[in-house]
Amino acid sequence: MTRLDLHADPVDIACALVDIPSVSGDEAVIAGAVESALGREAHLEVERVGNTVLAMTNLGRPERVVLAGHLDTVPVNENLPLRREGDVLHGLGTVDMKGGDAVFLHLAGTVTEPAHDLTFVFYDCEEVEAARNGLGRIERERPDWLRGDLAIVGEPSNAVIEAGCQGTMRIELRCTGKRAHTARAWMGVNAIHGLAEPLRRLAEYRARDVEIDGLTYREGLQAVRIGGGVAGNVVPDEAVLTVNFRFAPDRTPERAERHLREVFDGFDLSVVDCAAGALPGLSAPAAAGLIEAAGGKAAPKLGWTDVARFAALGMPAVNFGPGDPTLAHTREEHVSATEIRQVAQVLHHFLGK
Repeated sequence: MTRLDLHADPVDIACALVDIPSVSGDEAVIAGAVESALGREAHLEVERVGNTVLAMTNLGRPERVVLAGHLDTVPVNENLPLRREGDVLHGLGTVDMKGGDAVFLHLAGTVTEPAHDLTFVFYDCEEVEAARNGLGRIERERPDWLRGDLAIVGEPSNAVIEAGCQGTMRIELRCTGKRAHTARAWMGVNAIHGLAEPLRRLAEYRARDVEIDGLTYREGLQAVRIGGGVAGNVVPDEAVLTVNFRFAPDRTPERAERHLREVFDGFDLSVVDCAAGALPGLSAPAAAGLIEAAGGKAAPKLGWTDVARFAALGMPAVNFGPGDPTLAHTREEHVSATEIRQVAQVLHHFLGK
């Protein structure tokens, strides 16, 4: 088993983590290495639940900060083992999100007298269906471990604090018609043609820009799939249009659905997937302290991440990690060693002061 030294340069920890393959569902080895390393730190209480590893301090501080990062990666795509070129680390997981995990592990080993009590959550199965997500399992089985005043998720954010996140909803619009031979098309009703009106409404839709806590969240409503057709000579009697709505965190899922039913009034609409967004909560004392430590700047998260799980538990949550999120899940994943150290320095200042 790889021995992780939590007192080493976080860049070296990142290198060691990347070279432990941990595709979703196969995290036992990396979870064992993380558990062993955390267990050597006398100031931490450590527990393992499946392939999720938990650690915390219990120093009686007035506030608690939760730091969470997933250990799994998407499947290998000719990007292991790690390759290091000067300041840049290339390889699977360097961005999503073993660079962030390395920072958190380094903090777990080196911040022994924190200003806030700390909880570390290193969880499995983030890259697959939500039902397998280790963070969700901890919420169900060990809810006390997820209580705090601020959550920091180490997803890649270009070393910029990204507060809150958008909600997401996927709907299906279904049109029905009547089959007929295309040679006698007037005898049928073309269901695909029936989608012309909702597509027109989509093309004319003007999405909102919403300012919350000084951050601007941009909404988006997009067709993502069309399905229909029977054969090359048959007028189709059914067609389905799938639409994705990325909504600002001032909308609840209920309000988002109500809005879509207004936009597509008159059509058969069903919700097939939904996840609430997360308000930034930057006015909370712990969040404000983190923003100050990072130079007073924050950005909105345009996308959905596990910060929403923490927001649902009643705490402000931010994404803060090294790496360009647009490189996640690509063969070209790479991260700057300088950025890993930068995130570690900011968090060390915030947590240790």
